[in-house]
Amino acid sequence: MSDVEPATILLIDDHPMLRSGVRQLISLDGGLKVVAEATNGEEGVRLAEEWDPDLILLDLNMPGLNGLDTLDKMRRIPLSGRIVVFSVSDHEDDVITAIKRGADGYLLKDMEPEDLLESLRQAAAGKMVLSAALMPVLAAGLRENRPGAERDLQSLTPRERDILKLLAHGLSNKLIARKLDITESTVKVHVKHLLKKMSLKSRVEAAVWALQNRML
Repeated sequence: MSDVEPATILLIDDHPMLRSGVRQLISLDGGLKVVAEATNGEEGVRLAEEWDPDLILLDLNMPGLNGLDTLDKMRRIPLSGRIVVFSVSDHEDDVITAIKRGADGYLLKDMEPEDLLESLRQAAAGKMVLSAALMPVLAAGLRENRPGAERDLQSLTPRERDILKLLAHGLSNKLIARKLDITESTVKVHVKHLLKKMSLKSRVEAAVWALQNRML
């Protein structure tokens, strides 16, 4: 396992003590590594574009550019990693709004440290992370708010279709690369292209679409 590169993480939060605590917690896990930190949304967008990390942990309530607006800006950049909201709010409306606008998960700041680490591991592996009680609400919200535009699967290359199926299984870029015997950077390029072609905002939305269209 020592030859496996740790998943890279960008922290975006305006509270230095919280960032410090999360960074120290993540340092205990050899499979995760904080590579950059931002104190506000604008800085977060710039660092996301610069690093294209495996995982972005994003606070919702920040002065200036708030979390949702930051999320919107990041979703206009073809990032290949996951964006997970990290908030004190457990309101269902906040969760559904964040996911609709492209978040790949939603974690609460009052989580137990070990639960947070486990959720970050899952998110870095390409899985959606969310409070279990909110999953049915989220699933219903995603089903009821599908955009009306038809998505043309035929616009994808055979390789892109293969990768879309593997995204639906929750595989990370590293695992997809290993399974298809291609490089991780090639997987990132394919993911960016297929999201753009299919007008999908995130890996989670792509996975949900693939599941709903019985691609597995």
